[in-house]
Amino acid sequence: MSTPLKRIGLIGLGMALGPHLKSLRDLSDRVEIAAAWTPSPQRRATATRDMGLPVTETLDELLSDPDIESILLLTPPLSHLELITQCAAAGKHVLVEKPLDVSTDRALQAIRIMEDAGLQLGVVFQHRFRPAAVALRQLMRVNKLGRLVSGSASIRWWRTPAYYAEPGRGMMSRDGGGVLLTQAIHTLDLLLDLAGPVRSVAAFTRNSGLRATDTEDIACGAIEFENGAVGSIDATTVSYPGFPERIELACERGTAVISGESLDVYHQDGLHEHTGPSDVHSDIQDPMSFEHGAHRALIQDFLDSTRSNRPPQACGRSALKVQALINAILRSSAQQRAVTLDTVQ
Repeated sequence: MSTPLKRIGLIGLGMALGPHLKSLRDLSDRVEIAAAWTPSPQRRATATRDMGLPVTETLDELLSDPDIESILLLTPPLSHLELITQCAAAGKHVLVEKPLDVSTDRALQAIRIMEDAGLQLGVVFQHRFRPAAVALRQLMRVNKLGRLVSGSASIRWWRTPAYYAEPGRGMMSRDGGGVLLTQAIHTLDLLLDLAGPVRSVAAFTRNSGLRATDTEDIACGAIEFENGAVGSIDATTVSYPGFPERIELACERGTAVISGESLDVYHQDGLHEHTGPSDVHSDIQDPMSFEHGAHRALIQDFLDSTRSNRPPQACGRSALKVQALINAILRSSAQQRAVTLDTVQ
């Protein structure tokens, strides 16, 4: 006897939709797109005409459908808490595009609302599901490289003027933050997922003035992990023409380097292990130029979590760590001193 299809609703039909739509269609034997909604009439028309999506005219119409079990929330960050609250009231599980919200406090409110409703909350941190990350996580889990001594992340990207042409992009009033919350958050989340939590940070952030935005597009800092290891964070969207993001973990018995979607592990006994896609065609300047396999794996895990009534791997609680780190980087820069990360319960 076949398992009934999960029915999911889409809220938000902007730039982030592409890899999610491809993933949901790949998983059509498990999940059905029941309805989609966006406040933009033009985008609703495009979704119907060009994507073949079933579109509702109102949000209430989507949320009131009793057959829709889950919501994929793809709206700007500042809207997340309000929409998650509405989804919880309607009894819907939620998978939300990163960040969970614009601040740790708002993110924690969203988590508690979903927990009180007995519903699952996932966050789109698909980098955790890339094969290179999965392979390195397993090495770290079995302590193959020994104790972490130094861990660093470098995200030196370039965003074109066209990227910032959309109204509100790069502005606090819509996105709630700049390079840290909007771009580097994926790599920073993966750093924490692999290396463990950070205890303190001393950082600087700047707005380059190269774009008409009011958020930081340059951030750098020194970090101390809870196990005593130290390292650095370097993030920007003004590094032309853009370079693959990089995580380096120097450990007692070797060093692991993730560059883009590839992993190289250099063991002190001379062994070199490489994990990576054999054929990747991506444009480093185009934020949506990537293969959607990691998105598909994340969505599949989320669907499994709603069926099994267990938290997804990228659950809301796990997303608090990177929110706390970003908050600490910004706070350190504003206060011009090293700060300890907030403890989030």
